[in-house]
Amino acid sequence: MSLKAQLTEDMKAAMRAKESARLATIRLILADIKRKEVDEQIELDDTQTLAIVEKMIKQRKDSITQFEAGGRVDLAEIEKGELAILSAYMPAGLSDEEIAAEVTAAVAATGAAGPQDMGKVMGVLKPKLAGRADMTVVSGLVKKALSGS
Repeated sequence: MSLKAQLTEDMKAAMRAKESARLATIRLILADIKRKEVDEQIELDDTQTLAIVEKMIKQRKDSITQFEAGGRVDLAEIEKGELAILSAYMPAGLSDEEIAAEVTAAVAATGAAGPQDMGKVMGVLKPKLAGRADMTVVSGLVKKALSGS
């Protein structure tokens, strides 16, 4: 079952169970998916759908940080609830060791020699690790591997 179909089924289940917070969050995801499909006149696949969910997760994390800094714990709690629901749709994350192994393999496969080859290595890693690893962490590991430290 595709991720979009799973979201639709989960939305129906949330409606039946009267889970308003879960329902609202799933509707936000589906609205973002629909908006992108209409804007670009395409049918999104699971990878593109995951990218939307990943973007929404990043937005929630940023919002939580901002709300907590502003002393709005109530709004931060709402965002944390949405974050938990969104995270359930992401595939299982990779461990630090698995990410490091992927970075090492990508550096070897591309023959990268220094920091100037970072784009080449990230180009190989991004499709493999999207949705399964925080790309900022991956970027830091690649930078470290290419600088030789």
